[in-house]
Amino acid sequence: MTLGQTRPEVRFASPRKLPRAGTLRGRVVVLDIAFAADGLGKGFDKTTGKFIESLGARLAMWVDHHDHPRHVDFAGDERFVLCTKAEHGACPEMITEEMVRRTGPVDTILAHFDLDGIYSAAKWMLGGKEPYPGADDDARAVDTRIGEVSATASRIDKALRAHYADEVLKQQIVNHLLAGAKRHVSAEEIDAAVADYDRMEQTSRELSRGFVVEEGVALVQVGSDAGPFDKTELLLMGQTLAPVSVVVEKGNASIAASFHSGLNFVELLELGGGMPTRVSVPQKRLGEALKTIRAHMRTAWSASASDEHSPR
Repeated sequence: MTLGQTRPEVRFASPRKLPRAGTLRGRVVVLDIAFAADGLGKGFDKTTGKFIESLGARLAMWVDHHDHPRHVDFAGDERFVLCTKAEHGACPEMITEEMVRRTGPVDTILAHFDLDGIYSAAKWMLGGKEPYPGADDDARAVDTRIGEVSATASRIDKALRAHYADEVLKQQIVNHLLAGAKRHVSAEEIDAAVADYDRMEQTSRELSRGFVVEEGVALVQVGSDAGPFDKTELLLMGQTLAPVSVVVEKGNASIAASFHSGLNFVELLELGGGMPTRVSVPQKRLGEALKTIRAHMRTAWSASASDEHSPR
């Protein structure tokens, strides 16, 4: 923010739960919100497409790093800076000082509600500068689950995962980042949320004992009587047992693999967009999904074995 410029309002959303365009003030920049996948739910046209059309000329910039076949539709529109997860592991590193200057003043920032999105919002408000040295690297490490994460980002990530629906906490974290992630009143709220997360992590560890491994997939069913747990952490625990981890809960199945696994669930399951190595499908589609994934892995392993034994 430059001297005399009014601070933009920060709002949070997800690909399938976008606010009505009329509720957003003035010029809007959208950060780290993927285009809705066509293979599940209402799809792009009835969600993302409708939202873009409703915003019209008020849409100042859309920056995102999730795979989607409809990215090509906006290749000629300078307001859209879109790439794949493989090109940029996180959104903040895509935001530059030149981009913020070129976009000009905005009235509203609409960001994804995870660490990646909140760091993106803070970086935009700081004119394209990191909230603290290494913040971009932290966002990438958290979003890909690869690499070292600083103590600062670890606290924030845990707080958000413990209270992902807490709008006040998200705003406090934005303020915390704008202050250079230095300790002030917001830090106390973050510490309280981290303590809640530690309890969730313990529950996740207890649930991980229920993983069943079969044909390269570690699967756990989470009952309705389970206490609060961290699904991301539980999926990561499953990945220590098998290449693919699955958590089934409340009629949905979350499927995940390592960022460098070479697996692309979006393509394999024809979901039409999203994060290649982490997707969710209705539980009724899980059997079909696992059959497809396992067949792909068997083919990949067979090809790898053939390469290893072929004459050089």
